[in-house]
Amino acid sequence: MSVSTKQLWDNALDHLRELTGATLYRHSELEARVAELEGELAALKLVYNATTDIDKPAHNAQISSISRQSSTFNVAQDPLVLCVIDGDRLLFDPSLIERGYQGGRQAAQDFTQAIAKELLEQNLTGFERLSFWVTIFLNKRAVFNSLRDDGAPTPEQFEAFLLGFGQASPRFLVVDAGPGRDSTEAKVKEYIKTYIRFPQTLRLFFGGIDEAYLAMYDALDKEDLVQKLVLMEPPSDSFPVIHRMSARTTRFDGLFMAEKVTPWLARRPGPLLGISEASSGVVTNGGLISPQSESQGSMYATPPPNGSSEYLKPIDPTKPLHKQNPPPCNEHYLMTCSKGPNCKYSHDWFLSSEQLEVLARNAKKAPCNYLKNGLPCPHGDRCCWGHVCPSGARCFHLSKGKCWFKGDGMHPPIALQQTVEVA
Repeated sequence: MSVSTKQLWDNALDHLRELTGATLYRHSELEARVAELEGELAALKLVYNATTDIDKPAHNAQISSISRQSSTFNVAQDPLVLCVIDGDRLLFDPSLIERGYQGGRQAAQDFTQAIAKELLEQNLTGFERLSFWVTIFLNKRAVFNSLRDDGAPTPEQFEAFLLGFGQASPRFLVVDAGPGRDSTEAKVKEYIKTYIRFPQTLRLFFGGIDEAYLAMYDALDKEDLVQKLVLMEPPSDSFPVIHRMSARTTRFDGLFMAEKVTPWLARRPGPLLGISEASSGVVTNGGLISPQSESQGSMYATPPPNGSSEYLKPIDPTKPLHKQNPPPCNEHYLMTCSKGPNCKYSHDWFLSSEQLEVLARNAKKAPCNYLKNGLPCPHGDRCCWGHVCPSGARCFHLSKGKCWFKGDGMHPPIALQQTVEVA
């Protein structure tokens, strides 16, 4: 039975009405859902904006800090190769030192080439740039005295050598650690403990190691830092402790002295008259010689033990201390001399304990320059110079206006002076 055309059209229209109704219903559902989502989005935006406005400065600062920290760990960009030498224990060959300025520059050049060769042997190549630094710490005066007693260079040659080495490169440094047996050692230890921890440090070469550095080495070994350390061996086996260490070693023949430098024998005896080592770093503004010294006829200095008599001269027992040629430096023996090589008094006498007591008593007869000029003395009771006139308020020269002790309070009443002397 055939279907009429009218019936087909009616069926089609019914189907279209059904589709239209379904579409309109779905459209209304979607519109409602969109409106709901837009409301949620607006709320989220509001919360986000409020949060970022509050935390934005801290957030940016944190990002900047992380960026700076990450940039420092780019070791391949500019690695450091550092060399530090304890010049009190390891020094360049005397044949180079005797050549003065040119010897210093030659030593710097040969040393640089030796380090470059060692880096090549360790396959440390492929870097666009290496930052190479050399630092020598030493007690310059003590080292020179040791070399001089061995018949080595003159003062001019020694100074010129150090100057030539230091001027060979802006990154070559020669540092006078000053007096004190441990001053050089302390600076070298701090240098190594600080710079070996830098992520940029590729290698740290160290020359002059002995038993004094064992504790430091053990601490670095526990932190797995010794892989950066390279120990420089001297020509002879004068540092046997080096064989007890697992760090890499290298030897630069012809550059360094065959024997270990021992400059400390040239120094004066240890702490004197109750002066502690803590006061050894004092810089003074004195420099006056005692106005009068007692006779030394019964105080002849017996040469010191342990072979140090070959470095220090005995006092002439027929002359008082202030008549020796030149007289002993008060500050050198009782405090620390700030004049260095320019001091006109001697640092090379060997003084017995009795002579040191005489030197201390005589020094108190000369006024402290600080108090004399109306300034507070930074050394206090450690100062070797007089803080009060020995004659006190009864000083004859004070009445004439000629007393050396011109500062305020340098002529206290007798009772007060006795209290100060007892204290």
